[in-house]
Amino acid sequence: MITLENITKTYHLGDMEVPILRGIDLQIEASEYVSIMGASGSGKSTLMNIMGCLDQPTAGRYCLNDRELTTLTKDELAYIRNQQIGFVFQQFNLLPRATALENVMLPMVYGGIPKAERQIRAEAALTHVGLRDRMANRPSQLSGGQQQRVAIARALVNQPAILLADEPTGALDTHTSQEVMNLFHELNEQAITVIVITHETEVAAQTKRRIRIQDGQIVDASR
Repeated sequence: MITLENITKTYHLGDMEVPILRGIDLQIEASEYVSIMGASGSGKSTLMNIMGCLDQPTAGRYCLNDRELTTLTKDELAYIRNQQIGFVFQQFNLLPRATALENVMLPMVYGGIPKAERQIRAEAALTHVGLRDRMANRPSQLSGGQQQRVAIARALVNQPAILLADEPTGALDTHTSQEVMNLFHELNEQAITVIVITHETEVAAQTKRRIRIQDGQIVDASR
């Protein structure tokens, strides 16, 4: 599903070049459940941004489902991102004045989906993550774990093939973190490719494959 070949990413600060990724080679198959683990500054979030079509590499080749994405325009990448990839972030990124249902419906607005269908699909996604009775609540009326479940429902509502989660348990307590990881496991059992970006050994240990990145290079990608 995902093939990265000699991916590099370099930022320019004035006359200085700052290399972040240094020749990444990686393959992730459809329906895998993997973690990408590394310390702060290792390049794992930059790698996630490239895999999620949020950023483009400086050099190298990125193929998603046998389609090369490296040379696509920003609009073309945005379309692929909207249709094939769901995102979950550490800080939830929910609209504070919108209900859980309205937050989950939002990605479908950009996809041009009719309102009636948006509501049906959003209700189904919230039910799927165990929030059937919280659809009318705003984020301030939900616990951290419930907010993250809303964010997961929002990521799933366009029925993506890939779920990218960037430090999804970082703002949660141990019990709630485990509930979120259990949900990721259930989603993977339904053939969704789940990729978790984390610095936590306990989180990475629950995935089926662990990829370690250090100083912009993959040091272990064993299956």
